[in-house]
Amino acid sequence: MKILATADFHGSLEASERAALKAQSINADIVVVCGDITHFGSPEDAEGVLSPLTTLKLPVLYVPGNCDPPSLLDFKIEDAICIHGKCKAYNGLSFIGAGSVPIDRVHPSPFEISDEEILKALNEGSNQCSHSGNGLVVVAHSPPLNTKLDVAYFGGHVGSQNLRVFIEQKQPSVVFCGHIHEARGIDYVGGTVIANTGPSRHGHCAVAVFNKKAEVKLERL
Repeated sequence: MKILATADFHGSLEASERAALKAQSINADIVVVCGDITHFGSPEDAEGVLSPLTTLKLPVLYVPGNCDPPSLLDFKIEDAICIHGKCKAYNGLSFIGAGSVPIDRVHPSPFEISDEEILKALNEGSNQCSHSGNGLVVVAHSPPLNTKLDVAYFGGHVGSQNLRVFIEQKQPSVVFCGHIHEARGIDYVGGTVIANTGPSRHGHCAVAVFNKKAEVKLERL
């Protein structure tokens, strides 16, 4: 099982086209998109950005980011599935999602929710799953709090506390995230691998290969 993980297209159709080529070149089985598909755009804009990926006829799973419209949660995109608060199973893995970011009262953006709502989405997805631990993959927009992956440009940690709590309790195999462009990297919470893919708009992605355990690498589109 091979996963191409992307994030933060910010409206770039060119980046999505490059992601589609990357998915084909690595023979990906599934593509995940960790939010900020648009740059303050509409659900229709998100559909357009994802179109190069959906034409691959691979499973495309996504969550909205803080720069996407809240209405993207309920908007239906053909051949792509929003997994915020949901679970989808493929080839022995269960994928759950939590979009958006915790509320930022200093720099507000179009789609922010409370950290409690992030935990609710994670638990709702987890409750629908038949897999846990090594069989569980989380697709989030926000990184978890107090990791290498949530350090903003000013040096502070701005991730989701409840995402971290969920990881500590459930120990999923992998968590993919984005949002903090300058904190691209890989970190660990217990036995969980966490990858901030970096902004796909700037050519970044991550690739995960699942055998008995997950191997995750940061790559370029």
